[in-house]
Amino acid sequence: MSWLVTGGAGYIGAHVVRAMRDGGASVVVYDDLSTGSADRVPEGVPLIVGSVVDRGPLEQAMRDHGVTGVVHIAAKKQVGESVERPLHYYRENVTGVQTLLEAMTAAGVDRIVFSSSAAVYGMPDVDLVTEDTPCVPMSPYGETKLVGEWLIKAAATAYGMRGVSLRYFNVAGAASPELSDTGVFNLIPMVFERLEAGEAPRIFGDDYATPDGTCVRDYIHVQDIASAHLAAARYLEQAPSGTALTLNVGRGEGSSVREMVDRILKTTGHEDVVPEVTGRRAGDPARVVASADRIRDELGWTARYGLNEMIESAWQGWRHHHR
Repeated sequence: MSWLVTGGAGYIGAHVVRAMRDGGASVVVYDDLSTGSADRVPEGVPLIVGSVVDRGPLEQAMRDHGVTGVVHIAAKKQVGESVERPLHYYRENVTGVQTLLEAMTAAGVDRIVFSSSAAVYGMPDVDLVTEDTPCVPMSPYGETKLVGEWLIKAAATAYGMRGVSLRYFNVAGAASPELSDTGVFNLIPMVFERLEAGEAPRIFGDDYATPDGTCVRDYIHVQDIASAHLAAARYLEQAPSGTALTLNVGRGEGSSVREMVDRILKTTGHEDVVPEVTGRRAGDPARVVASADRIRDELGWTARYGLNEMIESAWQGWRHHHR
C-alpha cells in the first residue's frame, strides 16, 4: 500500500500517518501547513507542502511517489467560522475534494478514504444515529462534508473508484503529548483553558431532555480514529470497483457534558471547582450518539479506548504545549 495523506501534518492526520506507517503502508504527507506542523510528520515520511485546490501538485505527488490510494483529511473544520466564511469553506472543502478526485483520475489512483463528520446529521432526534439517519446539516461546514461524500459516491459510480467516508463523532486524546490537539474548540481543551486561567469551566445549558439536563455526546479517542482509517484503507485494497461505503466512527456510548467536566476536574486535580452553568448555545442538539454497528460489520473495527484514556492523554498533551 502506498497512500497520500492530505492534512497529514495536523492533529488527526498525524495520528493517521503513524497508524498507517505502523500498519505496513508506505505514506506520503501532503499539507499546506495552515494549521498543521511539519514537526508532526515522522522522520523518513515525505512531506509535500501544497493546497488541495491545486491539481497540478497533487497529481505530481501521486505520480512521483507511486501512490495507490488517498486518505483525505485536509479541510477547514470550525463550525462557527464556516457560518462567517461560507465561500472559503466551500472552496477548501468542496472544491478541494473535486480537485483531488480529478487529480486521482488523471493519475490512475482509484482508492480514497474520506474524513467526513457527524456534523452532516445536524440535530437528529434519535437515541442512536445510524448511517441511514437523515442528514440535515446545520452549518456550511456540515454541508461541505456531505457534498464531499456525494462527490465520492458519484466518482465511484462514474469512474469505478472505491471510497469509504468516515463520519467522526467527538474526537479527543492523543497517542503522545507532542501529537495532542493544540486548538481550543472542543470541550476538553476548553475546560483546560478555563482552569489554567483560574476560571470555572462553563456548561452551556442544563435544561435539556437528558438524564442530568446537559448535552450527551459520543467521544472517541484519536487513536481509534486513526485505526479506523487504517481498517478502511485495508478494506479498499480488496474492495470491488464502484464501492462507496459511509460509516460512523464512534463508541456507541453517550456521555453528558456534566459527566465529562467532572471527569476532567478529577483528572486535573480540580475537584473543588464548581462548573458555571450558562445559557444554551444555538444549534446544540440534546443527544448525538453513534451507532457503531456498521463499521464493526463491514471493517471488523471497534473502538478500544475509553473516556479516562482520552482525558488523561489530552491533559498530558495540554501540559506539554503550555508548560
